[in-house]
Amino acid sequence: MRELSLAQLRAFAVARSLFAPTTLTRALHKIGFLQADPIRAPARAQDLILRHRVKHYRAGDLERRYARLPIEEDFFINYGFLARGSYALMQPRAALRPWDRTHQKRATQLMAYVREHGVVHPRAVEAYFALGNVTNYWGGSSSATTHLLDALQYRGLLRVVRREQGIRLYAAQPAWTRVASASERKQRLDALVDVLVTAYAPLPKASLHQLVLRLRYAVPQWRAQLPAALARAKERLGHARLAGGDWYWPADEQAHKAVHLREANAERVRLLAPFDPLVWDRRRFELFWGWAYRFEAYTPESKRKLGYYALPLLWRDHVIGWANVSLRGGALETSLGFTQARPNEPAFERALEAELAHLRAFLGSGSGEA
Repeated sequence: MRELSLAQLRAFAVARSLFAPTTLTRALHKIGFLQADPIRAPARAQDLILRHRVKHYRAGDLERRYARLPIEEDFFINYGFLARGSYALMQPRAALRPWDRTHQKRATQLMAYVREHGVVHPRAVEAYFALGNVTNYWGGSSSATTHLLDALQYRGLLRVVRREQGIRLYAAQPAWTRVASASERKQRLDALVDVLVTAYAPLPKASLHQLVLRLRYAVPQWRAQLPAALARAKERLGHARLAGGDWYWPADEQAHKAVHLREANAERVRLLAPFDPLVWDRRRFELFWGWAYRFEAYTPESKRKLGYYALPLLWRDHVIGWANVSLRGGALETSLGFTQARPNEPAFERALEAELAHLRAFLGSGSGEA
């Protein structure tokens, strides 16, 4: 097993994740899985992730172009976007919990309504069925119609056709063919593991375990087979050892050759989304950069340390702090925090201003100061 340094693995992670900006379709393919989040601070997480990887990307481009892209919006290890082929690997997806007779009857009626009308808006469904409210996952109250639409989408019976002002519009999915053989199931599970590894590599052993076992939400019908899929992954993925710990990445990539950032990125500042592939694995984040990042949007304000929607600040190949960014009156307002002292060099200030200019263009906003 090859020995690599932490610096090599960190440079590999940054270089492979922040690839040269390309088209939206190609970027989505290279990312593998794009986590979605509804909070705008100052834009949705999926847009903040794509702006570093897509040429001339503007906030909202994914939603505007979704219907023409070869992707699906659905649940994977979290809710987000993945290639249509990867989405199909999970289908037909079993329910985490079977419906009782009442819910099954409502689902049958709603599916008949969708098939009759083609593409449906949740408001039209609610007006027709008047199902009222239910208690949601967080203990609050949600529309029973929305809850049922989500459940039908999760089961692969509905798909998101597009969004209008952020609201999902649905259509019926054609019937799926059930996986008949154990060999096909293994192939599908291995391919889904590869999607995860593509998105988040290089991964320490504990993170690989965590991610693969999270596939129990993506393919609950195969959760008993996940330990075997994990064992196969550890045999076939690229891997190395660092201070006794094993790390994994796609087998066709060579981590030991990616020891330097591309020259174009060497003097860049990047403000990363909380769910950016470079940030998502909090265990790896702390190993790479020596401090603990926490997403605090749902933390009481009095207990926040970084801020409501702190964006990790990457300078060269080190995350050295964070930024809280907001739009007020069309202007960008930014406050910065640093784990140690703010870099005292002109190159950092130039790179920071370039990143803020890029962010303003992405948002279509006016000037602002940091």
